[in-house]
Amino acid sequence: MTVRNLLTAVRATFIAATSLALCSATFAQSSTPAQNDAAAANSATAPAPLSHDQHDKLTISVDPYTDAARAKEKFGKASPIEAGILPVEVFLRNDSDFPMRIDLSTVQLEVTLRNGIRQEVDWLRPEEVANLIAHPTGSAAPQQRRLPIPLISTDKKAEKLVAILRPLTLDGDVVPPKGTIHGFLYFNVSNDMSLAGSSSLYVPDVAIAPSNTPLVFFEVPLRAR
Repeated sequence: MTVRNLLTAVRATFIAATSLALCSATFAQSSTPAQNDAAAANSATAPAPLSHDQHDKLTISVDPYTDAARAKEKFGKASPIEAGILPVEVFLRNDSDFPMRIDLSTVQLEVTLRNGIRQEVDWLRPEEVANLIAHPTGSAAPQQRRLPIPLISTDKKAEKLVAILRPLTLDGDVVPPKGTIHGFLYFNVSNDMSLAGSSSLYVPDVAIAPSNTPLVFFEVPLRAR
């Protein structure tokens, strides 16, 4: 091979190597923004963590449905918001090796009204919610359930709503070991869903079964999503 041919071959090899390096750099620069955009999109769509209270290996989380469209998607024509009732989905996770029992009858929504007065609101049964949706009645303040609870009669319209609400309602009172239960509780806030921002779910009576050892109360601030 002559010197001239050798120089030509070396030059061709250098040009090819330079072109390949430039293409690789260009590809790397163009792919980085796309990867960043994908990461940003994933971060934007990630759900916010639920507000919760946790101790003694029990975690209680809450998800208040304050948005009418979101509640409508979940409950359909049985949306409690239509009657001024706030639905709160409650999650109970037991990370211990023993079952835990919750007295649902004493669970309340602690509300701070605009005048600073605190009020405890009892949750409503599906039959009560259905009757208020089917036959709405106004109220000037959040309503409490009075004891003893009167027998509730429902007509056919309300019965259809009960059939939707009952399967979604939190009705279990025992959380199995290493298990989770969840469901909705309903609180009459008289159409003022903004009260969720100044409310907490109060769960005073939880015990470890079968010893019936009581736990400290749980208080979970509501946080609208």
